Amino acid sequence: MELHDENPFKIRSYQSALISLERGDEDIMVLSEVELAKIQGVGKSIVEAIRQLKETDTFPLLEELLSKTPEGILEVLQIKGLGPKKVKTLWEELGITSTHELMEACQSGKVAKIKGFGEKTQTTIMQNLEFKASNAGKWLYADIEDMIGQLEEAFKVMAPKAELAVVGDFSRKLEIITEAEFLIASDELTTVKANLKAMESIEWILLESGPRTLRGKLKEIDLRVTIYFCSKEDFLWKKLSLIAAPLHLESPVDEKESIAQKLQKRNYPSEAEFFSINGLQYIPAEMREGFGEIALARENKIPELLTDKDLKGILHNHSTYSDGKHSLRQMAEYCRELGYEYLGISDHSKTAFYAGGLEVEKILKQHKEIDELNKEMAPFRIFKGIESDILSDGKLDYEDNVLASFDFIVSSVHSILNMDINRATSRLITAIENPYTTILGHPTGRLLLRRQGYPIDHKAIIDACAANNVVIEINANPWRLDLDWRWVRYAMDQGVKLSINPDAHEMEGYADMKYGVLVGRKGGLTKEMTLNAMSVDEITNYFGSRLEKVKAEI
Repeated sequence: MELHDENPFKIRSYQSALISLERGDEDIMVLSEVELAKIQGVGKSIVEAIRQLKETDTFPLLEELLSKTPEGILEVLQIKGLGPKKVKTLWEELGITSTHELMEACQSGKVAKIKGFGEKTQTTIMQNLEFKASNAGKWLYADIEDMIGQLEEAFKVMAPKAELAVVGDFSRKLEIITEAEFLIASDELTTVKANLKAMESIEWILLESGPRTLRGKLKEIDLRVTIYFCSKEDFLWKKLSLIAAPLHLESPVDEKESIAQKLQKRNYPSEAEFFSINGLQYIPAEMREGFGEIALARENKIPELLTDKDLKGILHNHSTYSDGKHSLRQMAEYCRELGYEYLGISDHSKTAFYAGGLEVEKILKQHKEIDELNKEMAPFRIFKGIESDILSDGKLDYEDNVLASFDFIVSSVHSILNMDINRATSRLITAIENPYTTILGHPTGRLLLRRQGYPIDHKAIIDACAANNVVIEINANPWRLDLDWRWVRYAMDQGVKLSINPDAHEMEGYADMKYGVLVGRKGGLTKEMTLNAMSVDEITNYFGSRLEKVKAEI
């Protein structure tokens, strides 16, 4: 609608209706027109659009707009930094209707010459186009999890007598997946291959396949599929080889041989015994990255890794007080239903006005409701938190007396993401040194496959957290998974605790906790070094004693 200069009031009515519908719990496809009309922002035209959606899966206005919009324009609209007005200008002045044409126009310098663009904007567009192109065919682990599970079940049907294993990056729980890889061992490989080739959901690429591999691509989504074949006798060593990252295979076990060379001996009856025969502690699959795990295993220093069951509470969550979908009561009751002992509510702070950030009056109202709910829901506990914005100079966006009213503070960056590494690092360290900062939220601000995080000196940040007794968040949202698992071990070595937080904006967001646990496990995270593995009594004392110390020192 914005692209085609529709009436601004009409655009706002759709935006208003969308916000109301997204925040509601009802399924709009089962509500009657009378019930729909009672929802704030849903007028006659919206009700009519929903009625037609129910009947035809579309509605006239949408079809009209799509009919006069080149398909490639919708792809251009997805490029970060290009809103409808800029896309419209590019379309009208340069005839750009695809990302390919946009890149060519940038490379020739045409975009920079358009009024309102310039060299800087042109360079940013090129960088974002390159970032998008580099991520083609890549998927978040969470988004591809069900699909790979379905493939596994389908292959079991096609090869019921075979041994089957998921291998490759997915088996190690990497955050980004580019290929679904499987190993099949059978004594009837000819029959198994014939059955697999008959699958209609996969377009097999026979020119890239071979006697021991079958390669293809899913027809439904852009995901490559590779199946490796072997005899049942070779299944165990092949499985260990294909699960491991190349660096793990290259890692020396002793002065003479690497993991790969040890595997080729095939002198072990089970996966666990492969490690014990070679003088190594068992290494969980997710840690087989060649990231120092062999040295740890040689000295029996692989710790007992964190599990979902170890987590006692959920911190960093949003309610309808800011931009959440569900009320404080709903968030708390569902958290309790899931078996957790406590909830940390941390709505957006006042600088995040676009997300309904809390002014002081709203904070007081929320704290009063929390006190009432805590009396009602005991022994379950709601902790008073806030996600305080880190300003450009590193300061938090509330005065000390306001910050002191919370049980804990999650300090996060949400704006001015284009700083260089020195400024970005200095900014975070200033926030970390604020005595009220309890947890550093999503340290790099990255959104996987959408935008790169701002550059930071991870060691300097972690060292600052160690010096100031600040916890670092592993944001469990599958788009973030930030702190990156590659820095978990360094944080623990410096004595810095981690907190697995879903950054949930609705009750269903709690389900993301498992992805935070996966990231933590890859980095070797333990229960002892996880803040929210504390019991409700332990974390109450932790927050309380920390706040008392801060107030005594100020």
